[in-house]
Amino acid sequence: MKHAGSWQLFALASAVLAGLTTVLGKVGVSRINSNLATLLRTVVILAFISGIVAWRGEWQAPQSLPRRSLVFLVASGLTTGASWLCYYRALQLGPASRVGPLDKLSVVVAMLLAIVFLGETLTWKSALGGALITVGAVLLALPQ
Repeated sequence: MKHAGSWQLFALASAVLAGLTTVLGKVGVSRINSNLATLLRTVVILAFISGIVAWRGEWQAPQSLPRRSLVFLVASGLTTGASWLCYYRALQLGPASRVGPLDKLSVVVAMLLAIVFLGETLTWKSALGGALITVGAVLLALPQ
């Protein structure tokens, strides 16, 4: 499923959906425990993605997958879960308009980790963009 420019479309869709996630999540955690909210969200995600994998016929037995992939996906799942727990707690305690931007510092963290661990290149454009994201996130997170 490789199409020219398709990654940009998916990345933009992800940004829009993540923005919606922040607003919907803020309302969702307003009257229940943030850990329970994260669990409920995770159950919905599990059912949703399971349906997509089943519908597309993409299921493979885990033992048939490369061990390295499984190890890194499990680690990614654990860090995602921890991130979601922190995110929903932050949403419960703070305004979505300030939690969301600060959470997006993950973009800068991902850029730095990709440079250090994946050998990706730091260009002047990516350095400037990362710096602007950092400054913007910090400014938006500061008290009004």
